Amino acid sequence: MTIVSTLHYKLNFILAVTRTLPMRLLLGIYMIAMVVVGCNSQPKPDAQAPTNFAYLIHELNDGLRDVVVEDGFAPPVASRIYAYPNIAAYEIAILGLEDSFVSVAGQLKDLDSLPKPETNLGSGKYVALVQAYSDVATHMTYRDHLMEAVRDTLLAGLKPIMDDEQYNAGIAYGSAVAKAVIDWANADGYNQTRNLPKFTVSNGETDWQPTPPKYGEAIEPYWGTIRPFVIETDSQFRLTLPYQYSTDTASEYYQLVKELQKITNEATAEQITIAKFWDCNPTPSVIDGHVMQTNKQNTPPGHWMGIASTAIKWHQLNLAESCEVYMKTMVSMADGFKCAWDSKYATNFLRPETFIVKHIDPNWTTKLETPLFPEFPSAHSVISACAVQILTDRFGDKFGFIDSTNVPYGLAPRRFNSFKEAGKEAAISRVYGGIHYKPSCEMGYEQGVNIGQWTLTYLKTRK
Repeated sequence: MTIVSTLHYKLNFILAVTRTLPMRLLLGIYMIAMVVVGCNSQPKPDAQAPTNFAYLIHELNDGLRDVVVEDGFAPPVASRIYAYPNIAAYEIAILGLEDSFVSVAGQLKDLDSLPKPETNLGSGKYVALVQAYSDVATHMTYRDHLMEAVRDTLLAGLKPIMDDEQYNAGIAYGSAVAKAVIDWANADGYNQTRNLPKFTVSNGETDWQPTPPKYGEAIEPYWGTIRPFVIETDSQFRLTLPYQYSTDTASEYYQLVKELQKITNEATAEQITIAKFWDCNPTPSVIDGHVMQTNKQNTPPGHWMGIASTAIKWHQLNLAESCEVYMKTMVSMADGFKCAWDSKYATNFLRPETFIVKHIDPNWTTKLETPLFPEFPSAHSVISACAVQILTDRFGDKFGFIDSTNVPYGLAPRRFNSFKEAGKEAAISRVYGGIHYKPSCEMGYEQGVNIGQWTLTYLKTRK
């Protein structure tokens, strides 16, 4: 595992430096790197343990993202799935570092305490982290075997660098932390929402209606009732609708609709690329004649987790620092989804597609598939702003990066000069795609800024 990780990071570093080069030249450099690194990858008899175990949390998060994509979880559910395992990992990563780091127990809602190790774990701490993360993740997902495969691979790499006592103590402690986190998660109200009545679609003129091509049920109508992590309540930052519905062609709302229609209809190739880059619909439809199938894509929180990973790796953060960034980013976005969903179902406003097809152009279509939940605000704008606040606070507002997170899903990388530039592009992408009005994106982004700043103020990880 150590050798594989070393190879992985050497190649990632080379790729990070050369991503701006033409693809043909890039592939040539990559092949040369494979040969050069491979020639030096034979294990030495006196091989030492790695000095930076940050690869553990990167591999775990990458593995979980793959599971979330395969399982096809809706974006708000995905945010919950990412948050809890990263909380467990952070708490173990800071063991022995209490002079610098602060536990989130006693800060996150209803998390009063977590188990402490009975003995000095030594290197068993890393085993505990892997065990705890994977236990929590498998509890929250369907394809257990995928996450378990990541766990087993990482544990196999750790076992040779410690004695059996440390290894077994790590397994036991990791399992204990996982159980405590799972018990805490089970009390957040999520399980109860699985048994609540289905959302009733109303026939009011302004009410949300199912949209093509799926015409499916409303997604997670009770998400705004689930216990938050840091904010006081899910309705703390509730937004009110900034426009008044009207079919009068001279009204402000009608002009807003026409503006969206014009922007979407006349979208440039670059704007369409932006819309698709930030689509992050976990199950977009593909229609071929009379057959409709679904693809699989990354979710918005998974996309931003990839961006966080890029920054963490570039700055070569250690394990505790890496877990800190992942945890705070995931927690803030998870609270962002709760706030966004609270506002969405409080306003229950129809989508642009519904209005345009009914009142303006019956043949009009969006550039992106309209998600199956109310229009206001843009949740993607909310959670992007949440992530921007956390990452900018840690890495600064001048950090330029190349976002290649969604390359596995067929999307070319994009370069950004800052996290804010990426967040603002994510927000406006919903207008280019025809699925949100401008005020929904602008006000959603500001809501996310407030949530992210609240997280930074009230969730302390450093002394």
